[in-house]
Amino acid sequence: MGISSARVFGLTCFWLFCCLLSPAVASERFADNGDGTVTDHRMGLVWSRTDNHGDITWRAARQWVRYTFPYTLPGGYQEGWRLPTLAELRSLYVRDEDYPGYETDCGQQVRIVPQIRLTCGWVWTSEHKKITARVFNFQRGYHYMDRMTHDRAYRILPVRSLGQNP
Repeated sequence: MGISSARVFGLTCFWLFCCLLSPAVASERFADNGDGTVTDHRMGLVWSRTDNHGDITWRAARQWVRYTFPYTLPGGYQEGWRLPTLAELRSLYVRDEDYPGYETDCGQQVRIVPQIRLTCGWVWTSEHKKITARVFNFQRGYHYMDRMTHDRAYRILPVRSLGQNP
């Protein structure tokens, strides 16, 4: 069964519009906003350019990302900052074997996109159960649950949806 020429034309036009004319695809995936944040066009997110620079428990991280971090940005308070999901953090992990990553302040070699700088490679996610929360490891690309009270080299990387007004 053949494909009609009208369908081929329609699919070609759709591909050209999405792939060539869309700013998210035509430009780099990440754009440094010059204010301590990085826009991820593919995921529709705005990330902090750096983590919180110190050990932090999950509960403290949840408070810090809501009530402290938004005031650290130039231009004042911005709403909507939160802990990232596991899927969002995974999207930042570089699987390419040729990418060496970089060494963090805590001595860990991490494989995160170069536009974002971590001071250590373990980052809390928003996913939690009663007394545990999920952590993503940017050195090896795996995740696990740990007690929320632990802070050993754990960091927080704030994120918000791109559509939210600063």
